[in-house]
Amino acid sequence: MGGIKYLLDTNVLSEPAKLKPNERVMQHLASKNGQYATTSVVWHELHYGCHCLPRSKRKTELLSYLDMLNTQGLIVLPYDQVAAVWFSKQRARLKSQGNMPTYADGEIAAIAAVNDLTLVTRNIKDFQCYAKVSLANWFD
Repeated sequence: MGGIKYLLDTNVLSEPAKLKPNERVMQHLASKNGQYATTSVVWHELHYGCHCLPRSKRKTELLSYLDMLNTQGLIVLPYDQVAAVWFSKQRARLKSQGNMPTYADGEIAAIAAVNDLTLVTRNIKDFQCYAKVSLANWFD
């Protein structure tokens, strides 16, 4: 994956767009610039959230932020065949244990796993059930 080491979850990638972003997250984003990507699943979640908002200055600002990320070349990794197979195995294993995490989280975990990236999220507990997914919380 070249220089990419981190895969950003929705709550991390949306942090700079907050009125008072978390300083630790902002420091990590600045110091690791060029070393992170996100997923098509996260990209969908961010755009969906924006499009659900009523017309407002805030909606315009958020859409501008996403456009800026795109213009600056943020890498958006797809949920592909390899990730789908990885997730199918994890999902079957978790189902046999009575554990059914959200489908979107499974897709994000799969993309991180098959690309050997550290998944950066505030919601560590949502991803701990997946085998061999490296996790980091830049909010702490």
